[in-house]
Amino acid sequence: MSAEEEDDVSVASSDDDEDEEEKKADEDDAMVTDLSDSDVCTKYQEASRVVNLALSGLVSRCLPGATVGELCKFGHDVIDAACAKLYKGSSGGGGTSSAAAGTATNNKGGTSKKIEKGVAFPVCVSVNDVICNRCPLASEETEPLKAGDIVKLDLGVHIDGYISVAAHTLVVPTSPDSPPADVPAEVGNVAVAAYNAMLVAAASIRAGAKNSDVTRAVGRVASAYGVNPISSVRMHQMKRYVIDGVKEVALSDPTAEDLEAGEERVGECQFEQAEVYAVDVALSTGEGRPRPSGEMRTTVFRRNVEAKYRLKVKASRALLGEVDRKYPALPFTLAHFEDERAARMGVTECIGHGLLTPYPVLHERVDAKVAHFKCTVLLLPSGTTRVTGLDLPEYFVTDKEADEETKALLAELAEAAAKKAKKKAAKKKKNSKK
Repeated sequence: MSAEEEDDVSVASSDDDEDEEEKKADEDDAMVTDLSDSDVCTKYQEASRVVNLALSGLVSRCLPGATVGELCKFGHDVIDAACAKLYKGSSGGGGTSSAAAGTATNNKGGTSKKIEKGVAFPVCVSVNDVICNRCPLASEETEPLKAGDIVKLDLGVHIDGYISVAAHTLVVPTSPDSPPADVPAEVGNVAVAAYNAMLVAAASIRAGAKNSDVTRAVGRVASAYGVNPISSVRMHQMKRYVIDGVKEVALSDPTAEDLEAGEERVGECQFEQAEVYAVDVALSTGEGRPRPSGEMRTTVFRRNVEAKYRLKVKASRALLGEVDRKYPALPFTLAHFEDERAARMGVTECIGHGLLTPYPVLHERVDAKVAHFKCTVLLLPSGTTRVTGLDLPEYFVTDKEADEETKALLAELAEAAAKKAKKKAAKKKKNSKK
């Protein structure tokens, strides 16, 4: 087939894809896709269970000798296997595709429908001064973890496009049975600060509140613990197949220097009931100014569906075609492509013409300590509910104290969590007697 014929086929295929997308968009417009629908709420909850399962599994695997690449693959395998058990009429687990699809039974009408499920954000494992987005290719050698390393885990799962995400920070122990000992004070301090800031931010995202309220709350926590927010990190509203919606929250207001460097101010917005948010907090003992890693390859990308360009290079067209089939809306990693070399070749032209948005590997200065925690919150009629994220490891301690307003809120949240745990234990005990 000649290049001209290939282009004709590509254009025809593109037209068919656009017709299909328009048809799907019309169908989506006619359906309820927020938390006011019980089926939607259930899908968020199911995705959250898979997120927490994968996160727990990864924590148990973060031991001396494990490599970042192995951990990323393990996390994706867990997501793949767990998703395969949900909505069993659907084919494929989605571990290597954010849109593995098939048919499943609709809870309401009993009719079969297409259910896509799987990875919504690639499993990333970032060590020490690396902040986020580290998901190496299989061919890239990575240094094994060692006891005392600070590891940040980050991942996302979707069921039918409804996304849940989480991130967690831990210290690598000497062995599975020995929790980390002698964790440096500054590590404990930044981890406690980041976790508490996540809890406070999650509680502050409630119907009627504004994003500026959340930014101020995070600022109070960071200031009390003497650490700095990572300036480029944002919290985002999530919608069906949209991981970074228009409504967003800045961890801190940009300084004059930040604005000069190209960072933009976040416009003020108000939270509403039935919305979903990724509460993303990364704090540092350093300046909080991340920089792209010159040594670590960017492997995580997202398709920019608004950008159009007729690619010249065959490898680029092949890559984009596979992206459009498998990852049309959500972030993906080149590590999931069978032909790694071709993917590396094709990605450059796609980035150059804005067809793909990169998620570069970011890092702080070498001696800085970074902690990253993320959870998903649902704004339900009963209030804001946090559905993802693990507890703060007990070995993270600090001698610093939060401000009085933050302490009062944390005490309130701890009391509510204790009541919920007691109620859950009582229900479990009652069911065991039946």
